[in-house]
Amino acid sequence: MSTIETAARPVAIQISNRARLEIVGAVLLALFLSALDQTIVGPVLPRIVTSLDGVDLYVWAVSSYLVTSTAAIPVYGKLSDYYGRRPMLLLGISLFLVGSVLSGLSQTMWQLVAFRGLQGLGAGALFPIALAIVGDLFTPAERGKYQGLFGAVFGVAFLIGPFLGGFLTDNLSWHWIFFVNVPIGFVSLFLIVRLLPNVRKENVRFNLDILGVVTLSVAVVASLVALTLAQNGDWTDTPVVAWFALGLAGLVAFLIAETRAEDPVIPLDLLRNRTFAVSAGAAFLAMFGFATIIIFLPLWFQVVQQASTTESGYLLFPFLAGLIASSIASGQIASRTGRYKWLMVMSMASLAVGLALFTNLRPNTPAPQLWLWMAIAGVGIGPTMPLLPLIVQNDVSFARLGAATSDLILIRQIGSSIGLTIAFTAFRNNLSWDLLRSSIADAGWSGLPASPPPGLDMGNLTKIGGSAGDVFSVIPPQFREVAVRGFNEAFSIAIADSMLLGIVAAVLGCVTLLALEEKPLRAHFHAEQADHLDHHLSPQMPGPAAATD
Repeated sequence: MSTIETAARPVAIQISNRARLEIVGAVLLALFLSALDQTIVGPVLPRIVTSLDGVDLYVWAVSSYLVTSTAAIPVYGKLSDYYGRRPMLLLGISLFLVGSVLSGLSQTMWQLVAFRGLQGLGAGALFPIALAIVGDLFTPAERGKYQGLFGAVFGVAFLIGPFLGGFLTDNLSWHWIFFVNVPIGFVSLFLIVRLLPNVRKENVRFNLDILGVVTLSVAVVASLVALTLAQNGDWTDTPVVAWFALGLAGLVAFLIAETRAEDPVIPLDLLRNRTFAVSAGAAFLAMFGFATIIIFLPLWFQVVQQASTTESGYLLFPFLAGLIASSIASGQIASRTGRYKWLMVMSMASLAVGLALFTNLRPNTPAPQLWLWMAIAGVGIGPTMPLLPLIVQNDVSFARLGAATSDLILIRQIGSSIGLTIAFTAFRNNLSWDLLRSSIADAGWSGLPASPPPGLDMGNLTKIGGSAGDVFSVIPPQFREVAVRGFNEAFSIAIADSMLLGIVAAVLGCVTLLALEEKPLRAHFHAEQADHLDHHLSPQMPGPAAATD
């Protein structure tokens, strides 16, 4: 049996160093499960939709997962503060695996949408609980070096996912992109059951804020549905306005409920905490730039450079390499020096610079130049993944660590959805008929009419998977090659101009972070943990993971 380090390590879970690292590995595996699912499903989804004859429900196969996972995040975080991380993480992984198996067995598009929603309910636990577990295992002064690995996990998943999805679909069937989650999930479940003690409040009565959970769910779900519809339609469409109105009503009801709740699911006084408010604002703004790059660049590779879906994922390697390297390095630097404010400011500035460079994107942009732009933007995004949760966890009490972490993740997720929707709106507006006419004329043919031909659906040009066929159908065959060059120029300009949103958000993020008060990273937990925590062990727990009171 390994020696238990009690006096030397004032942490919540008193176990050996080896057991800590094994737990971190199991948690990273659970996080990889969620990240891989998102990157493996996206490229294959068009083939799934074709197989299930569900083109009309294409967007909901993605949105059902996003909606349920986002709505569940704060609930898992709050419950984990009372009942412990272990049961919440086990519940999340179990729901995710059940949803994966059922998604793989789907025979209709409606079944896939429903079971993807069930997957999302489980996935909502994985990222916030994983970050909170690192908070249980290590003091704030140590966490950075381990939380930096979380960004690396997402980067690796982005590299592996497209290839694995294409390989399984081509050699077996699309059903296997869901079944592949099962062995990974079972390994993670086994390790967590075997190694992770449960840490929760002792002798504290918990009243579930049911009204808060319901109203929050209404606000989040309705708002995300509205944003989903707006991406593929118009902000003024009746369904979009109606869903936004319902989301606003849910938000108002939620705020009223939380002011009266004995134990609110999202403590509103967190927003009065300067550190949390600044960190949440920076996380929200950073996601605008991240969403713009991760969506529009693969689209540009596919449409302009005629890359396959899988190839477009690999062409993002410089961005992901910058993200992974800076995520790991920033965590190490923060842990070793205890300094993080200017590291965060510089990272947001790097994001702004990278996005600004992308405003020069054209069809003939040299590959090395594009790689440099992606690397700079990736370096800007990477530190936001480990450092913002670390900053928040360093400032809040241990009893609120789960709630504060999950609330930060919730705000970041909403920022990604809002940023993506606004960017798509800007892209559709940028890719106008006038820009197409001008670009094709500059390429050598000025025969396009002054206004779009009757029945031309410009929206097809601005959707993922859209086609320029409607435009080329009105162009004489001898001018098609010229028209393609002009179209690619217009498409590139439209994407380049859409980066302006991310630039503004990144600059605002820099300004926001200037208000951050840099506090020393604690080498201990708040004293209140000793009075309210009890360590509960699984009967299967081996010696190395034994905890002490």
